[in-house]
Amino acid sequence: MPDARRPPVAFETTCVVAASPDEVYQHLSDPFSYVGLSPLIVAVRDVRTGHDARGRAVARYLAVERFRLVGPVRWDNPIRVRMVATRPGAQLVSDVRSPGWVSLRAVVDLAAEAGGTRVREGVTADAPAPLRRFVAAKAREVAAFRAAELTRRMAAR
Repeated sequence: MPDARRPPVAFETTCVVAASPDEVYQHLSDPFSYVGLSPLIVAVRDVRTGHDARGRAVARYLAVERFRLVGPVRWDNPIRVRMVATRPGAQLVSDVRSPGWVSLRAVVDLAAEAGGTRVREGVTADAPAPLRRFVAAKAREVAAFRAAELTRRMAAR
């Protein structure tokens, strides 16, 4: 269980991509887009869509993170994701629950900018003390990769 005495890990990543906010939003609101957008996500399944009590679009799904350990040894980690369109076309919030009492929240804000879209992702993560350093390092690594891959994908359109 996360340690209540320690604040969660928190950081931001920002990039500018060569696509309109609508194009970026459509890409990021599709759970299947995250395969390869995150270097760890190798599969997405059990996608269920609907609306919450406020009428906001919600997608719930299971994503599989693959961690390479030593040589051919790997660990497939199923994570549950709830993604909400808090401001359609402008903001997505994803809450992730992973085994081992690991949780992560990613808030993605999109804003039109000359030549494309500014994508700001604010991440907060929490984990028990033995996993905290690993979770913080992986979350930062994944966020940086995701920004670079999103930039590449949007430029290729």
